[in-house]
Amino acid sequence: MENQAGKYTYKHTVHACYTGYITQAIINNLTPLLFTIFQTEFGITFEEVGRLILINFGVQICADVFSVRYVDKIGYRRSAMAAHILCVAGLACLAVLPHILPPYAGLVTAVVIYALGGGLLEVLVSPIVDSLPGDSKAGAMSLLHSFYCWGQVAVVLLTTLFVKLAGSQLWPALPLLWALVPFYNIFRFAKVPLVPPLEEEKLMTVRELVKNKIFIAALLLMLSAGASELIMSQWSSLFAEKGLGVSKMLGDLLGPCLFAVFMGIGRTVYGFWGEKLNLKRVLAVCGALCVACYLVTVFSPWPIFSLLGCALTGLSVSLMWPGVFSLSSRTFPRGGTAMFGMLAIFGDLGGSLGPWLSGVVSDVSQKLPVVSQWAASTGEALSQAGLKSGILAGTLFPLLLLVGLAMFRVRREKQSL
Repeated sequence: MENQAGKYTYKHTVHACYTGYITQAIINNLTPLLFTIFQTEFGITFEEVGRLILINFGVQICADVFSVRYVDKIGYRRSAMAAHILCVAGLACLAVLPHILPPYAGLVTAVVIYALGGGLLEVLVSPIVDSLPGDSKAGAMSLLHSFYCWGQVAVVLLTTLFVKLAGSQLWPALPLLWALVPFYNIFRFAKVPLVPPLEEEKLMTVRELVKNKIFIAALLLMLSAGASELIMSQWSSLFAEKGLGVSKMLGDLLGPCLFAVFMGIGRTVYGFWGEKLNLKRVLAVCGALCVACYLVTVFSPWPIFSLLGCALTGLSVSLMWPGVFSLSSRTFPRGGTAMFGMLAIFGDLGGSLGPWLSGVVSDVSQKLPVVSQWAASTGEALSQAGLKSGILAGTLFPLLLLVGLAMFRVRREKQSL
């Protein structure tokens, strides 16, 4: 990649985008690691925990909608810098506001602020990388998204280590320390070269996109991908602790950490060698494997196999999000920021509704006789059986992904006739 802005090249642009996805990993995964601490310190319920996830991704959806309309007019650089500033502000508020405002109101306020930044990043980073010179677009997209996974691994490992060494009472220091990552990246995006978006008249409009039935199938794929990934990612720490009865440190390491490692491995491998594979077939295999992993996690009588099912879910969802982005980019080369924004909206919709739905099912199912009988027959606490019921409900989404792939294939075949 050639020098385009003094000493900065497109390679530096890619590295800034990698750090942007690490920031996104911080935004989405730090707070869930603190859920048990919040429940102990502030007395919040499973539903309120699920509501924080819903608010995070709901606000990101609002940011996605804003991005679809205005990012091309504002420009990539100013939008990316603003996104990182919001992430820094939100993480700082997470450390401070629960001790100034009523605790849950403080948590919600912080989540809203950093979610605005996270939503902007989600829409910006992928089209920035997609616009750069190069032939292996799908591989580049998968490799980009792998940095979300490695960021998640770093968040889980370093946060768990901090809590173990410093104690849970010092948790407010964690958001402040993690805020240094987006703070650094503000200055990177101020300097790196960027390829301007296509002229507006050359791009497909939102109306053109939503009238295309293939694109509707792609939106269903994104909703399913977001929910399949985030249900297990967001609930795995709490599930490992309360659903399987392991310690917080072991639960974090064997739950969300291994989940992220397997997800990162899948994306990195595809980033280097994926061009030789049929993307739609790979996505179908991922959907089927995801269903199997969810079932093993819920129904295995041995906690170690449940944790393994949880971890392997990371591999099964690894290509869903970047794969649908790449599939859509190939199909709609003039989609531009509007296309990526719409896909991100539906990915976030799945990422918010899926974990929230699991939280609702977890709470409601504990009142059902069949779940009480299940708990009694397995010797589990009712709360454990409730959590497993919530995870079980998540199998709906990888099944929807398989339906969406079938729709995508049928529509493409009809369009080619």
